Amino acid sequence: MEHITLLLAIVIVTALVFDFTNGFHDTANAMATTISTGALKPKTAVAMSAVLNLVGAFLSVEVAKTISSGLVDESGITPEVIFAALVGAILWNLLTWLVGLPSSSSHALMGGLIGATVASVGFGGVNGGVVVTKVLIPAVAAPVVAGLAAMLAARLTYKIGKNTDPKATAKGYRAGQIASAGLVSLAHGTNDAQKTMGIITLALVAGNVVAPGSNPPLWVIVSAGVAIALGTYLGGWRIIRTMGKGLTDLQPQQGFAAQTSAASVILASSNLGFSLSTTHSCSGAVMGAGLGRKGGVVRWSTATRMFVAWGLTLPAAGLVAAASEYVTKQGDWGVAAVAVFLVASCVAIWFISRRQVVDHTNVNDVEEEPAGVVTTAIAAVTPPPAGELKATIAAPAETETESPRPATV
Repeated sequence: MEHITLLLAIVIVTALVFDFTNGFHDTANAMATTISTGALKPKTAVAMSAVLNLVGAFLSVEVAKTISSGLVDESGITPEVIFAALVGAILWNLLTWLVGLPSSSSHALMGGLIGATVASVGFGGVNGGVVVTKVLIPAVAAPVVAGLAAMLAARLTYKIGKNTDPKATAKGYRAGQIASAGLVSLAHGTNDAQKTMGIITLALVAGNVVAPGSNPPLWVIVSAGVAIALGTYLGGWRIIRTMGKGLTDLQPQQGFAAQTSAASVILASSNLGFSLSTTHSCSGAVMGAGLGRKGGVVRWSTATRMFVAWGLTLPAAGLVAAASEYVTKQGDWGVAAVAVFLVASCVAIWFISRRQVVDHTNVNDVEEEPAGVVTTAIAAVTPPPAGELKATIAAPAETETESPRPATV
């Protein structure tokens, strides 16, 4: 570390700031359903998730290798490029957190890196094949695969337990949900902390501190793991509210199915080196689990806003990063100007968020959203659960047994 320059130090600190925002931005992926169903208290949930994110950071470096030596051409990358990429990713993370949308921190980072690289050396500096196979295809496939798996798992769970007392089994499902939430947290640390490791390693390569193709040094792994764990502990309460209550209403059975499916997809992708979005996987699993129960529906208006944010993530972060790279090219004053802009923007977003505070005390308080056309239509043709149907049939019978009172003149 003795060869690290001031500029490289700024880049490393900025990367850890991104890792921190990644932590609180993505806490919802692991803990939103656990909190919304009451399986764990909010503060307990985020504390458990933070510890497991830290542990997960030490399990693999395959995703870090994809970012540090696969996505862009190392020979054309400078510390200024990486700094600009991080600026685009951080600002997109904070903006989507402000409005409570679970967008992908991973894609914000990818978009920022691609945008800054193109602005610096042109499109030739980006490895298009890696972008398609390890970023874009998983981005589309992850929510679909996780959603289908969660829907089938939820339906299977209800079918197996259809003759059991729901109250008696709810406790067991909550225990399973806690275990599956822990698995998602571990998978998140394995996948997302590595992205920051890869960015810092790429910066070290660009600064001639480590050789190209090197694994992340131990101090990089430790610092990235700690940063994402601290961010996770703070809890991205706005996004937890959207994921837990805004997309659909989940019962413990559905929460267990959603988290188990998402964790399986994330862990599999980490072993294959795919820079997968945990947000896409978990959001798809939540929607799939919501549709896996009879009478369960998805709030498509919220889902549509989320899909729009997903589509904008790569280009939006890329454009901000490209503009930042153009300014940093001007020299030291350019780097200073972009740094000041980043800090000022972060402070402004934080002050705006204080106008309507969302924290662990009100994270499950959600105003009912008017049902959309699709939701109303699905609810109209879907038969109610067996218990509710029996209650509906029995109610008129009880009314008929009552003797009518004579009219009073």
